[in-house]
Amino acid sequence: MQSSISLSLSSPSTICRSDSSAAVSNANVNLLTPRSLRFCGIRREAFGFKSLNSSLSTRLPASNATRRPNRIAASLAGNGAPSNCFDYDLVIIGAGVGGHGAALHAVEKGLKTAIIEGDVVGGTCVNRGCVPSKALLAVSGRMRELQNEHHMKSFGLQVAAAGYDRQGVADHANNLASKIRSNLTNSMKALGVDILTGFGTILGPQKVKYGDTVITAKDIIIATGSVPLVPKGIEVDGKTVITSDHALKLEFVPQWIAIVGSGYIGLEFSDVYTALGSEVTFVEALDQLMPGFDHEIGKLAQRVLINPRKIDYHTGVFASKITPAKDGKPVTIELIDAKTKELKDTLEVDAALIATGRAPFTKGLGLENINVQTQRGFVPVDGRMRVIGASGELVPHLYCIGDANGKMMLAHAASAQGISVVEQVTGKDHVLNHLSIPAACFTHPEISMVGLTEPQAREKAEKEGFEIGIAKTSFKANTKALAENEGEGIAKLIYRPDNGEILGVHIFGMHAADLIHETSNAIAMGTRIQDIKYAVHAHPTLSEVIDELFKAAKVKANTSSPVAEPVAA
Repeated sequence: MQSSISLSLSSPSTICRSDSSAAVSNANVNLLTPRSLRFCGIRREAFGFKSLNSSLSTRLPASNATRRPNRIAASLAGNGAPSNCFDYDLVIIGAGVGGHGAALHAVEKGLKTAIIEGDVVGGTCVNRGCVPSKALLAVSGRMRELQNEHHMKSFGLQVAAAGYDRQGVADHANNLASKIRSNLTNSMKALGVDILTGFGTILGPQKVKYGDTVITAKDIIIATGSVPLVPKGIEVDGKTVITSDHALKLEFVPQWIAIVGSGYIGLEFSDVYTALGSEVTFVEALDQLMPGFDHEIGKLAQRVLINPRKIDYHTGVFASKITPAKDGKPVTIELIDAKTKELKDTLEVDAALIATGRAPFTKGLGLENINVQTQRGFVPVDGRMRVIGASGELVPHLYCIGDANGKMMLAHAASAQGISVVEQVTGKDHVLNHLSIPAACFTHPEISMVGLTEPQAREKAEKEGFEIGIAKTSFKANTKALAENEGEGIAKLIYRPDNGEILGVHIFGMHAADLIHETSNAIAMGTRIQDIKYAVHAHPTLSEVIDELFKAAKVKANTSSPVAEPVAA
């Protein structure tokens, strides 16, 4: 008989128990699912398998059929007891979105789980990134619409001059972050995840220290995230020269602000600041703005998001030195040519935002104790997020997810990687398809993408010997977009005409961040264009932009994947 023992957060106890029931259960489940298949959150019915619950009663012995549901119920009721004489089955270092997703999935799988956090639950995304920035962008979107007299008149609306309360806007962002942080904390507490406060350091194989306490775990996940990257020569004072961490507090709205970097972070903040009345100057090291975006998408985005607004820009230059405002003097920025390194210009502005990307937060983790060397600060991992040692060998029972491994620095990618790792440690071989993970920039209108860019697709096609096709649709042909007077936008599909494989999708337009998921899920499931083009979309909706995109593709192959028998209405 197994006993349930609650562990103290400050001094965990070591409990041993037989885990034979789990082993039997996992073994039987694996019989149902061939190892060659990778289920990335896809219902098994899509591949011709019955659901787990319905198949257990017919495929497993009676004793196992009754035991499995009880095990699931137990795992959902709370954090279980650890196995094999460890304090925990799983310890996660870092309570950001990635760590949180891994912890919840681990408890659902019946693992005794702890999460270590040295700062606050939620990490960068919730406290200094995705969440508060979307609160500010919600404000900027409404301000921008209210300020657009022509747009309002097109609806027959008359609106008085719009204004805003800076502190009220800042409070909205802060309150949202607090609410989401509380929700994340409560969700873990409700499942019994042990939240351990302190900076986590790996002492050796399967051994972690936080504060003055040492604990052991069968498996460990590093999920420590990232911090803003500040290039050399830039002095950040947190007031006039700031990073995104400072900008999200919105302590003041400068009349003129320089934004160093025109990627996702820079673009989103340009949207916020110009809506609130600031003039913006972009400083971009590469020869074009928005270098990470599809060229056609970037070209249209510049025409809509930059040219009509109070934004100017310098491309092909580095901000070699930035000095904060002092003694009544403005912020000074020295610009040098990116190629010749010669001084080209000096800017004097009210503030400067450093949006040059993010750097992994991996210092002090004790990686030297397990013979792991970072690469440009990132923890090296393989396709299954297993940490790779300095000699090229895999470090047993150690994984790294999220920004700290550098594979894809997005919060939802970290969460997906964490879930994938939990699947592996509970007996399933799971490989996450990173090409199916979407990305979005929440400007007005939005930009989103998934899969390969056109240059990447052409390079792949040349290496593997196939042709690529391009299909495009316009928001100007969409009834819902026209009803909203939001016809600016395009969707672009990159695909293989020979077999209908979706290689990449790029969207610029109203609610692009929501529209991208139909295509990202299609890539994840391996759905071909010749199948998905028969899907039905409600009319009139923005989703028809994607519907028309698939219908516009010219696929030579007529073969389709097996389809389940129709269900009578």
